[in-house]
Amino acid sequence: MKMTFPNRLRNRAWHLLWFAFIALPLIAEPLDGKQLMEERKASNAGWGSSEVDIKMTLVSQSGESTERRLVTRALEVVGEGDKSLTIFREPRDVSGVALLNHSHISGADDQWLYLPSVRRVKRISSSNKSGAFMGSEFSFEDMASFEVEKYDYTGAEQRTEAGEDYFVVRSVPAYENSGYQRLETWLDPEHMQPVKVVFYRHGETPYKTLSISDFRTYDNDIVRGHRYDMENHQTGKSTNLVFSDFDFDVNLTDADFRTNVLRRIR
Repeated sequence: MKMTFPNRLRNRAWHLLWFAFIALPLIAEPLDGKQLMEERKASNAGWGSSEVDIKMTLVSQSGESTERRLVTRALEVVGEGDKSLTIFREPRDVSGVALLNHSHISGADDQWLYLPSVRRVKRISSSNKSGAFMGSEFSFEDMASFEVEKYDYTGAEQRTEAGEDYFVVRSVPAYENSGYQRLETWLDPEHMQPVKVVFYRHGETPYKTLSISDFRTYDNDIVRGHRYDMENHQTGKSTNLVFSDFDFDVNLTDADFRTNVLRRIR
């Protein structure tokens, strides 16, 4: 059963009416993929900063699993890409490892990985962004915030799956050294959040699929998915992220996302 979400941009009812109209055979005007993704970004605006605990589960092809605990802090940056800091807490062999991410609306994102065992801050080069993040099925590229301008949009359409209607937006990374040839993002029209992202590397065979579920709405009308399941169709491996409740009252500032904080992590 689908959850009901409050209106984020005054009234989402027009999206549902849009579905009714585009279903008519006399209406041939195509959907605008970039406009839909701008709606997605706007539906998330105004959250300021946040902190959330995450349980990461790595699942091998044979079904064996390994759990990790981490915390992610994030800062909304108006007019530029958002910033985030992800810190591993458990188990001991990865405790203190941290990824600092400065997203940009154009050009390559800036990312730094802190390795406490050698007390070293390693800058992630743009040519390595497609590499696996800490052995998971998420790449460094996947850890950056979504920014509309980082993609070229090649089309959009309405699709129905399991009796539910979605907007499906096709996009191509506009930045260099992406590990993906193209993406398909499935948006729920009721709250304009992605429920699925299909990643392609070559041809028509999906490389990975990210499924997002357990959506919850906070007092500031911000909607967040609390479960992310990334499945790698080539290796048979998967990585699951389960989020606790988000804290939007942490009052983080830009100073909390500078590179010098990495060496002070405990």
